[in-house]
Amino acid sequence: MKLLSIIPWADWLALVCFFALWTGYAWFARVWGRKKGSLIQTTNRYRGYWMTQATSRDPRMLDGVITQTLSTTPAFFSSTSILVIGGLFALLGTTDKATELMSEIPFAQTTTLIVFEFKILVMVAIFVYAFFRFSWCMRQYTFVALVIGAMPSPEDFDAGKFDRDHYARRAAAMVGAAAETFNDGLRAYYFSFAALAWFISPLSLVLATLAVVAILYMREFRSEVLHILKEDVTPLP
Repeated sequence: MKLLSIIPWADWLALVCFFALWTGYAWFARVWGRKKGSLIQTTNRYRGYWMTQATSRDPRMLDGVITQTLSTTPAFFSSTSILVIGGLFALLGTTDKATELMSEIPFAQTTTLIVFEFKILVMVAIFVYAFFRFSWCMRQYTFVALVIGAMPSPEDFDAGKFDRDHYARRAAAMVGAAAETFNDGLRAYYFSFAALAWFISPLSLVLATLAVVAILYMREFRSEVLHILKEDVTPLP
């Protein structure tokens, strides 16, 4: 309760707007993406194509290489998140100098030391969340490798001993789940840039968050890459 009285109400409102826009957009992208076809939903179709091809390959070395390549990106972001968290905790030891530096910026709002430290802790929480999402994504890709490795041989599929579509759908769903988790972590990085604007003023945080939401929407629903991926690919006669 003491913290509620120390932090100005404008900062609390800005923080509520920040997390409301973050969670609201995540829900919107997931629900609306299923109806209109977002970037993640469209690429899920290609993941289904990939796993259908994987059921016809033997050996499946190419699929193992692709899975390993996909897992390197969340591994990079996971280790980067740890470095960022360490840097933020190091900043907590020099908050007096940091507040002096921010006070020299003409358009930055002057805040107390405890408010500045609270903003840093919020940044820490964002990157902790990103770390857990990226690390879980890495584990999911190991499960994808297990699912691919456990697939029956193409001969068994052709002989009708196993359902090819069932195995392909299950493997594609695993890859899609890993991609969704990675997208959550990457989205946290985007919103962390908006959180940086909070050090200037609460209004800057709200405006920066709206800008990030607009950027994410354009990339996930209006990008040129999405238009290309949605083009129908028909085999030649």
